[in-house]
Amino acid sequence: MRMRFALATCLLGFLTLSFANAQTIVGDSIAESLSSTAGDITRGRAIVASRQTGLCLLCHSGPFPEERFQGNLAPELSISVARLTAPQLRARIVDASHFNPSTIMPAYYKTGHLNRVASKFAGQTILNNQEIEDVVAFLVSLNPQN
Repeated sequence: MRMRFALATCLLGFLTLSFANAQTIVGDSIAESLSSTAGDITRGRAIVASRQTGLCLLCHSGPFPEERFQGNLAPELSISVARLTAPQLRARIVDASHFNPSTIMPAYYKTGHLNRVASKFAGQTILNNQEIEDVVAFLVSLNPQN
């Protein structure tokens, strides 16, 4: 019995570790990239500005003079990113509720423990791993200290 329990524990640990690189928040960051390709600033900007993909401008405002009706529910993007590193930004995009359980910001790369998700979208992320990295690259580019 102990042997089976030890083996099961070891296997569960392995599964957790193999999944950890994808989205485990350590401290206040996700240190490793979610993709093997570096984020693209131009694609990230397009995702943030898109009213169909990222939907960031529903709540945030940012350096998008061409976009009308930017949000005012959340901090302006360049103010938000000024104090955060790329790993910290990645963690907040993956799952903002980890830092503020009452946030209205969606978890863009989380598939479990979600509320009010239509069954046809269950198990899907809002953005894929490369899109997350593109958004992170764009947001980091807004910080003049980088």
